[in-house]
Order: sequence, then C-alpha cells, then structure tokens
Amino acid sequence: MPDTSPTTPGPVPFRVSDEDLDDLASALAQTIAEVKRHGVILDRLGSEQSDPVPAADGQTYGATEAGADNPQRPASVFIVALGGEAYAVELAALSNWVNHLLLPVYGREISTTRPWCAQWHEHPEAVARLHALWLAWQQLTDTEAGLAGPSTWHRDHLDQALVHLRAPDGPFAACTTSPTRPNHRVLSTPAPEYAEVAA
Repeated sequence: MPDTSPTTPGPVPFRVSDEDLDDLASALAQTIAEVKRHGVILDRLGSEQSDPVPAADGQTYGATEAGADNPQRPASVFIVALGGEAYAVELAALSNWVNHLLLPVYGREISTTRPWCAQWHEHPEAVARLHALWLAWQQLTDTEAGLAGPSTWHRDHLDQALVHLRAPDGPFAACTTSPTRPNHRVLSTPAPEYAEVAA
C-alpha cells in the first residue's frame, strides 16, 4: 500500500557563488598549511620533551634538565642542539623544505662565485644555517607575523644566509661550482686546541 502521508519538503540546497568559492578554497588551503606547520612544531616539541638530548659536552639533557627547571641548559629547537632520532626527524623535515620550497624558488645557477652542494646535509654549517633559515621562515610566514613578515624574512634571514652559504669561501667552497661537474667534499674545520693542565 503506498504511503499517503504528507511529505515535508527537504532542505533547500545552499548555493555559493564562484567568487566566494574561490575565497573559501583559499582560506581552507591557508588553514590546512597552518595546521601542518603547527603539527610539525608540536611533533618537534613533543620529541624534545620525551627524548633526552645528547649535547656536544657528552652529557645527556632530558626534558626537565633542558627546561625552565635548569637555567644552565635552556630548551632549544635548533638542530645543532638535537641528537639521535630527534636530529634525524628534524633533518628530514628540513630537507623537505629545502628541496621543495627553497631550492625551486631561490636556488640560482651554480657558479664559481656561487657554489652549491647537492649533499648539503653532510655540511654541518650548511645544516645549521639552513635550519635557522627554516625556523625563521616558519615564524615570519605565519599569519601572526603580519603582512610584512615575508619581507622581513627575505631581508633579515634569506639574503644573509645565502650570502654565507654560497660564498666562494663558504661551506661549499670545495664542492660543485659547475652543474656539469658535480663534486662533494666536506672541508675540515680546525680542531680545538686544549692546553694541558699542570698537575
């Protein structure tokens, strides 16, 4: 037997104009990018709090030692303060940023006056400088940095980092100076001299 009860009309479909749809899509893309950035930062902070960090002096600093409880050793997100798995995770994230954003946009032609090394991750100075540049990029491209944030990043961070990294006597001085002749050699650094303590 057919249903003869009165039917209630369904909801009226909501229509969005094409102009508003573009704005919504742009806002959604910005929100997704911001959530991803926050996720990376939260992962980094979470690993710092749970993983002990071996330092250059051979001691291991955990979350409580590296935090406010110990003013002797402040907490740091800088890659040179990390060790083990925390360093590997941070280097992987940095490599992603360098390979997919920095180099495609700012990787100018290689020459004798502007060397580059495809194996930059094996040069400690390059890792430190690129990581600092990436940290500044995360902060200064965030919406909270304001409209002048990207300009400040270019002027105060990117330009200075590239001058030092790609200088003829910089960390890549012994590496590739021509794309047709790839070369990689990590320059030796002077070992610290320790004065003998008289007994």
